[in-house]
Amino acid sequence: VQLQAFGGGLVQAGGSLRLSCAASGSTSSNSVVGWFRQAPGKEREFVAAIRLSGTSTSYADSVKDRFTISRDNAKKMVYLQMNSLKPEDTAIYYCGLDLAARSIYHSAKMYTTWGQGTQVTVSS
Repeated sequence: VQLQAFGGGLVQAGGSLRLSCAASGSTSSNSVVGWFRQAPGKEREFVAAIRLSGTSTSYADSVKDRFTISRDNAKKMVYLQMNSLKPEDTAIYYCGLDLAARSIYHSAKMYTTWGQGTQVTVSS
């Protein structure tokens, strides 16, 4: 399986962006796709994740009520709608795949396949 993340860009504080993660190869309804972000000098941190069956999602407290994760299984796409963006959301955003997930994990170590990352910059 390969992942490709795109949709990043430069936006003013309070604005919106939608990130997309395209998957090629075989996944299952138990698979989980997660969005993580990494700012310069910081560790990769969990943002949001969704089980591809659509039965469950999870969000970091810092993005809850601002970001929404969704999926389109027919297109093999996972989206991250980001609203009310803040300068502290600035980072490279990555999508990762946990192919046979038993749960939705917030640790990047549980995700074995990663896309290349897309830069999100929020200006104040």
